[in-house]
Amino acid sequence: MASLAASIAKVGSNTLLSRVLGFVRDLIVARLFGADAGTDAFFVAFKIPNFMRRLFAEGAFSMAFVPVLNEYKTQRGFPALKRFVDDVAGTLGTILFIITALGVLGAPILILIFAPGFASDLDKQLLAADMLRLTFPYLLFISLTALAGGILNTYDRFGVPAFTPVLLNLSLIGCALWLAPQLERPIMALAWGVLIAGIAQLLFQLPFLYQLRLLPRPRLSPRDEGVRRIVKLMIPALFGVSVTQISLLIDTLLASFLATGSISWLYYSDRLMEFPLGILGVALGTVILPKLSRQHAAASPEAFSETLDWALRWVLLLGLPAAVGLFTLSGPMIATLFYSGEFTAYDVLMAERSLMAYSLGLMAFLGIKVLAPGFYSRQDMKTPVKIAVVAMLTNIVFNLILMFPLGHAGLALATIIAASVNALLLLIGLLKQGIYRPLPGWWLLLAKGLIASLAMGALLWLLSGPTPFWTVWDFSERLIRLLGLILIGGLCYLLLALLLGIRPRHLLRMNPAA
Repeated sequence: MASLAASIAKVGSNTLLSRVLGFVRDLIVARLFGADAGTDAFFVAFKIPNFMRRLFAEGAFSMAFVPVLNEYKTQRGFPALKRFVDDVAGTLGTILFIITALGVLGAPILILIFAPGFASDLDKQLLAADMLRLTFPYLLFISLTALAGGILNTYDRFGVPAFTPVLLNLSLIGCALWLAPQLERPIMALAWGVLIAGIAQLLFQLPFLYQLRLLPRPRLSPRDEGVRRIVKLMIPALFGVSVTQISLLIDTLLASFLATGSISWLYYSDRLMEFPLGILGVALGTVILPKLSRQHAAASPEAFSETLDWALRWVLLLGLPAAVGLFTLSGPMIATLFYSGEFTAYDVLMAERSLMAYSLGLMAFLGIKVLAPGFYSRQDMKTPVKIAVVAMLTNIVFNLILMFPLGHAGLALATIIAASVNALLLLIGLLKQGIYRPLPGWWLLLAKGLIASLAMGALLWLLSGPTPFWTVWDFSERLIRLLGLILIGGLCYLLLALLLGIRPRHLLRMNPAA
C-alpha cells in the first residue's frame, strides 16, 4: 500500500499545483482583460468544449475505457491489448474529428444555443464564434489525452496524467502575458492558449506511451468487440455524468432568483471546497479505479474489498480533519483570498455561509469518489446512474425547501444533503452485494478520528477570531495569519491522532491489523 500512497501523493501534489496555477490564471486574466464583452465571449467559447470534456472525455469515456483496458491487460495478453488500443484510438479519433469539424463549422449556431443573450450584440456574437473555432478542437485533443492518461494510469504511471492539466494553465498564462500584446484583438490570445494547450497536453503523453510500447497506430474498427463494449458502457455513464451537470445547472438557475451576488458567493465558496476535494478526491479516484479493475479482472474479491476499505480510511483520516478545518476557517479563507475593493466585507460574510455548508458535505463528496469506482471497475454503470438520479431529485426537493429561508446557503446545504444520499446509497449497495466487507475496528477508528478533528476545530475556532476582524488587516497579514492557523491545526490533529493510537499503518497498509 505504500506504493499506492505514493501514487496518491503524486497525483494530489500535481492537482494542487494545477489548482494554484488556476487561481493565478484567473487573477492574470482579470487584471489584463477585466470583465467586459471580450472576456464574456472567451468564457462562453471555452465553456462549450470544456463542458463536453467533462461530459465525455474525463467522465463517461474514462469510466468505460479503464475497466475494459484492464481486462485486456490481465486476461488477453499484450498483442490483443495493443490491437484494442489501436482500434479504440482510431475509432475515437475519427468520431471526435467529425464532431470537431461540425463544431467549427457550426460555431455561430453553438454560440446562440449556449449564450442566446449574445444575439442582441452582433460584435460579441461574432467574437465568440471566432474564438470557438479555435477552442472547439480542444475537445479532440483532450479526449485523446484522456485515452492516453487511462493507459498510463493502468500501468501505474500516475504522475504524467496528473501533471498534464498544469499545461493548460501555463499556456493560458503565457498567451495572456506575451501573445496578447502582439494581436490586434488581444483577447484572442486566450483562445489560442486553449488550442495550444490541447496539442501540448496530448504530445506530452506520447513519449510515455512509446516507452510502454502502446503508442497507438489508429485503426478505424467500430465493430471491434472491445470498442462496442466501451460504447455500451458509455451510454449509462454519459447519462450519469449528465445528471451531475443538470444538477449544477439547476442550482445556478435557482440562485438567479435570489439576492444579487448569490451566484458569485456560491462560486467562490465552491472554488475553495474544490481544493481538498480535488487534491484528495481526484487522487483517490484516479489511483483506485485501475487497481480495482485489475482485482476484479483477476477475480480477487477479498483484495477488491480491502482496497475499498483502505481508500475509505484515507477519506476518514484526511478528509474529516479537512472538512472540520474548512468549516472553522471558512471566513478567514474567503477574506484572505477574495476580499478587495470589489469583493466587500458583506460578500465575505455571505460566501462564508455557503462555504460552511459545503464543508459539511466534503466527506460525502470524497466518499463518492471512492465508492463509485467500486461499481465502475466491475463494469456496472447502471447502479451508480440510478443512485445519481435519486440524488438529483433529492437536490431539487431540498433546493426548493431551503432556498428561500436560507438563501444561497440553502442551495449549498441542499447540495451536500444530495451528496450524502448519493454516498450512503453507494455504500449500502456495495455492502448488500457483498462487494465491500469492512475490516474490524472501523467504529473505534471513526471515534478517534472524530475526537482529534473536533479538538483541532475547537482550537482553530478560538484562535481565528470573528470574521470581520480579518477584513481590517491587509492581504499580507491575513495570509500569514491564515497559513499559521493551518499549520497549527495540522500539527494539533497529528499529535492528537498519534496520542489516540492512530498510526501510519492505517493509511499505508491494506490491512492495518495484519
